[in-house]
Amino acid sequence: MTNIEIKTRSIMDSLNNSEKKVAVYFLNNIENIFSIPIARLADESGVSQVTWIRFCKAIGYDGLKDLKKSLFIELNNSTADLTDTLEFSDIRKDSTLEQMCNTIKNAAIQAVDDTIKLIDPETFTKAVDIIAKANNVRIFGVGASAQVADDLYKKLMRINKNATFGYDMHTQLTYGANAGPKDVAIIFSYSGTTKEMLEILSLTQKANCPTIAITKYAKSPLVANADYAIYLSAPEIDYRSGAMSSRIAQLTIVDLLFTSLANKNYSKVEKYLEKSSEVCRSHRL
Repeated sequence: MTNIEIKTRSIMDSLNNSEKKVAVYFLNNIENIFSIPIARLADESGVSQVTWIRFCKAIGYDGLKDLKKSLFIELNNSTADLTDTLEFSDIRKDSTLEQMCNTIKNAAIQAVDDTIKLIDPETFTKAVDIIAKANNVRIFGVGASAQVADDLYKKLMRINKNATFGYDMHTQLTYGANAGPKDVAIIFSYSGTTKEMLEILSLTQKANCPTIAITKYAKSPLVANADYAIYLSAPEIDYRSGAMSSRIAQLTIVDLLFTSLANKNYSKVEKYLEKSSEVCRSHRL
């Protein structure tokens, strides 16, 4: 699956009805898109040429020519990978154990692969540098995202990086209000529209604290206002396995952030990891 296809599927929920028609047509005719002029594309998809241009800009391209150029490069440089052969479907009421296992496995593989493809190396490197230099890493998330935020918090603790996180929303609001310009706020919100996280974003920005959003690739208030955005893939599956995939995508970014931070000062980090492992090991039976 190309990066352009991933972006298109990820942003689908934020498109208006006309733009969704373009997206569906594009995904169903991706191999033939190069030979079709924009007037015919508009006619066959039942929308205006302007809508096609809006769609191209929504997924990060200047226009149809720019999109076609990038797609051509991707299709010619890509090789068949595992996700091209995976069969995706949601878990149904009458699904067998084997079907559920395959669905969850395939959705997890797709979530990891697609999220990695969405990473912008420059943005990710800047985010890691800011986290490494921060006096305090203030981590935020509610609902399912809180579990992922807690995972990052515990990983940072293991390498002796000052960090804060709390499941209680009042605690998170306090951490947000007390943030400073030498800290960094990492905000987990898969949708990018979670009310509590937008409130946290406002609090931290008032304190001139740098903000990093970890959210799905889509238009959202969080993406529009955070200093940096690290994108997650949005699974095509909308039900049970889709929710699982979003967590896998978030955990992929957490692991990449942790590994990148550890690699910046490996010898020092290695000592902290050894100390924490030794202490915890003494409490095992």
